[in-house]
Amino acid sequence: MGKVIPFKKPKAAEKHRGTTLCRSGFHKWQVVKEKQFDVKRGKLVTVYRCSRCRVEKVTSH
Repeated sequence: MGKVIPFKKPKAAEKHRGTTLCRSGFHKWQVVKEKQFDVKRGKLVTVYRCSRCRVEKVTSH
């Protein structure tokens, strides 16, 4: 059995869900465990990714 494809267009509220908070600067940051060491700088870094809009920010220690 194949995947079921929705045929109706998503509403504007469903399409942009969660991005209005991020546009206002209220991101939902979560720590990314994959990258913890920056080879070029030779430092430990913490990578944060917003769970809503997938924007990343990096802080070094």
